[in-house]
Amino acid sequence: MPDPVARDAAEEASAFSHPAVAPDASAAYGEHPDQVVDFYAPRGNRADAPLVVLLHGGAWRAPYDRQHVTPFADFLARRGLAVANVEYRRGREIPQQRGRGPVAGRWPETFDDVAAALDALPDLARRALPQADPRRTVVTGHSAGGHLALWAAARHVLPPGSPWRLPAPPPLRGVVALAPIADFAHAVGLDVCDGAVRQLLGAEQEYEQRAAHTDPAVLLPTGIATVVVQGRTDIVVPQAVSEAFVAAAAKAGETVGLTLLEEVGHFPLIDPAADACAVVAEEIAQLAW
Repeated sequence: MPDPVARDAAEEASAFSHPAVAPDASAAYGEHPDQVVDFYAPRGNRADAPLVVLLHGGAWRAPYDRQHVTPFADFLARRGLAVANVEYRRGREIPQQRGRGPVAGRWPETFDDVAAALDALPDLARRALPQADPRRTVVTGHSAGGHLALWAAARHVLPPGSPWRLPAPPPLRGVVALAPIADFAHAVGLDVCDGAVRQLLGAEQEYEQRAAHTDPAVLLPTGIATVVVQGRTDIVVPQAVSEAFVAAAAKAGETVGLTLLEEVGHFPLIDPAADACAVVAEEIAQLAW
């Protein structure tokens, strides 16, 4: 059997080997440099194309920005989809602590930004990307971005008083979460991404309070069509995390689709050179159209 660590490294190298693809347009949704959305027009100048909102991963940490998913955004655009690649504020660059790397996320800025971007996107898309039809919007995200995609679709079930709570479900066709950090309890237990969830939410008391506002596994049911795509050989965000989220949804009375891909790890889901990426595009298209 292939060495899992070596296999993961090879898959990551492949996903990150593609040159960045410049957007067709960009628009700011706030004053901070990270409060920006890049738009990719559907190839072939297709009119009224569904809008795919893309939230990149990287454990909510500063070194990973939206550039690494621009080839994936272009891959979707070449399949007739309009794409909005969203940037958001991530963990600050600080000296590494005990070898665990930069801090994951900012509280509350990471969530402020995702909420603000999603709220602004219909108007931004109409101006920057007239080929897009915001009435047919699907949110997708990879890894930590998969968590944010699930969270964005659950804002109407946030606890009362939450600054991000919506009075009604967001107008989405659905969510396709790719190897998402979807169940915080399981992610913490497995030490996913070297303690990223604990870094995102803070110490014990802060963690418990903040998890109630941010953990997709407790923000259920949403009533929004949701699919999780997961590689069975993923050692970054293991299959057990997705399965725990799907089980939590079932317990809440909601069915979440789970597509498990054999011999696929974490990164092929966003790698245009991988067959898994075509599966992801099809899952998105099924909800979008």
